[in-house]
Amino acid sequence: MQFGIFSVGDVTADPTTGRTPTEAERIKAMVAIAQKAEEVGLDVFATGEHHNRPFVPSSPTTMLGYIAGRTDKIVLSTATTLITTNDPVKIAEDFAMLQHLADGRVDLMLGRGNTGPVYPWFGKDIRDGIPLAIENYQLLRWLWREDVVDWEGKFRTPLQSFTSTPRPLDDVPPFVWHGSIRSPEIAEQAAYYGDGFFANHIFWPTDHFKRLIDLYRRRYEHYGHGSADQAIVGLGGQVFLRKNSQDAVREFRPYFDNAPVYGHGPSLEEFTEQTPLTVGSPEQVIEKTLTFREHFGDYQRQLFLVDHAGLPLKTVLEQLDLLGEEVIPVLRKEFAARRPAHVPAAPTHASLLAARTKELTA
Repeated sequence: MQFGIFSVGDVTADPTTGRTPTEAERIKAMVAIAQKAEEVGLDVFATGEHHNRPFVPSSPTTMLGYIAGRTDKIVLSTATTLITTNDPVKIAEDFAMLQHLADGRVDLMLGRGNTGPVYPWFGKDIRDGIPLAIENYQLLRWLWREDVVDWEGKFRTPLQSFTSTPRPLDDVPPFVWHGSIRSPEIAEQAAYYGDGFFANHIFWPTDHFKRLIDLYRRRYEHYGHGSADQAIVGLGGQVFLRKNSQDAVREFRPYFDNAPVYGHGPSLEEFTEQTPLTVGSPEQVIEKTLTFREHFGDYQRQLFLVDHAGLPLKTVLEQLDLLGEEVIPVLRKEFAARRPAHVPAAPTHASLLAARTKELTA
């Protein structure tokens, strides 16, 4: 089981002080947060991709390459790589380059994004979102797995005798998670290829994501990749921790109430009751996170959102200390004890390389 954090990279005013960080401060804070995540023993740091304010991470591989040079162990991923508006050729080459720089500590999560205007900004039509995701990913897979690619599709110019460079590290492409909050077609796509499915379980009620994950598991088995309970599932979540719950609720409330995404809507209490948001003590975070397995089955990756809504860097780093010291060790132990032996761990470059080597020598 992998535990980590993801950042959407929002630049939001701190409602308790009225101060908004500069873009430079926010970018450097994300780097510090990634380094702290490794320091406290987390497994994964993931960044979103956005091309609109109030967000800054428009170039995830640039940021992750920088972080790779300052870390040694943590897996570097994306919380969204826009498969619809990015050129698959550029994705293939950028992430292969990142693989080499990070010694394989790389995977990525593909998504369509949640900002409609991004499509025309990059010359695309939002009505083609699902077809773009399907066609572009098919091309991306070929670019990583075939040395020479001839390609003709609907949404980009043809390729003739094209080789993307550099080639994936050890000829092993990065593992791909397909992220979705609402589209069964994306769950189907992940199942078809035997890839991971990441349900960003943060805004909508559990029942909604349970339907998507159940669909993915059934179709994963249908396509012959293994039994349904062996499908590779990841979940998002949100936490805010203090030693006692009263302090956590009191401190986090103004950030929640003014957050650009979910502020000015349901109350903090309503939101924590209906979604995975947990605001409280380490024990409460542990208790609620363990219930995810009851809803979704055994899964491989849990990422928490901890740096949103204007929280100052100092507070975020304190959150990571609590996660690393008091929450993650207990969750590791509990999830490991409950996971059946036939359920796989999250794929890594090392495990994918071992599987490829075994296949070639069989």
